[in-house]
Amino acid sequence: MAKRSRKPAWAKAFQRSFALVTRQALSNGARAAELTLKLGAEKRKAPAGKGDWIAGLAMGAAGVRRYRLYRPPDVRFGERLPLVVMLHGCGQDAKGFAQSTRMNRIAARERFLVLYPEQDRLANAQGCWNWFDTRSGRAYAEAELIMRAIDQVCLLYMADRARIAVAGLSAGASMAALLVTRHPGRFKAVMMHSGIPPGTAHSPLSAVGAMHGHRPARPLVATPGAMAASWPPLLVVHGGADRIVSASNGQAAARVWAGAAGARAADGRDVQRGKRYPMTVTDYKLSRGTVATHIEVAQLGHAWSGGAAGQPYSDQQGPDASRLLWTFAASQFQKC
Repeated sequence: MAKRSRKPAWAKAFQRSFALVTRQALSNGARAAELTLKLGAEKRKAPAGKGDWIAGLAMGAAGVRRYRLYRPPDVRFGERLPLVVMLHGCGQDAKGFAQSTRMNRIAARERFLVLYPEQDRLANAQGCWNWFDTRSGRAYAEAELIMRAIDQVCLLYMADRARIAVAGLSAGASMAALLVTRHPGRFKAVMMHSGIPPGTAHSPLSAVGAMHGHRPARPLVATPGAMAASWPPLLVVHGGADRIVSASNGQAAARVWAGAAGARAADGRDVQRGKRYPMTVTDYKLSRGTVATHIEVAQLGHAWSGGAAGQPYSDQQGPDASRLLWTFAASQFQKC
């Protein structure tokens, strides 16, 4: 009869340890998978409020980008609504930006569509729009993807092509400005919140210098007559206490925009609404029209002014930038 072999004590101990580690790994993996599914479901869930939260895809030379569209309730068949395009900043996504800015709430009340294009983390690990990467052409390719998303919304959801505004925060603000310089006739208004003027950077390294205000803004390539006639007016909001994107960029953005049209700055005026941070407002005018408006909020950091409490890059104590944006855009839509 063959003798039964016995495993050494160390082998038995190793086998028990391996089995324990395996069970723990499987358990941790199951919990991680469950958490991933929950986070994915939460991300797909619509922000609070009435209206539709519609998913879409835009495809182009830069690949594919997701977008979300907010449509207010009770849109009538054949009704064409204005469109506001919102470009998020680094570390944000469409839903987070909608929650922070609370733009959907204004859209429900005022009846307009809101488009939230979303950067892919494979294109930028921090979720930033690559507004600065003009040397490689990636910035322009991403701008065209956003334009394709706009065209889809105009075609599929009856957005009014004659009443489109674009706004962004930080990298989104810089991409919004780049978008308008390439397609000025498509937009009636543009807002830059805590962004960098177009043409200030052309690579990741130069973008870092621009963020700290170490690179001069270049003049826009536009003749004064064409600029005043067909380019949309610019609204700039920037925090004086911004330690990520220097406040000098806000001043520079307004100046280059106004300079291209031949507009001059009026005297700045101090405004405070309730208990919100005070702001200094400077208009750049040409004849009777306003080409650019610069708003500096001295106590505001790198955050959406007047945004929702508890959201990243949001400061509820600032003037309501979402309301300022809509008021600015609506005044231009009324001219259509």
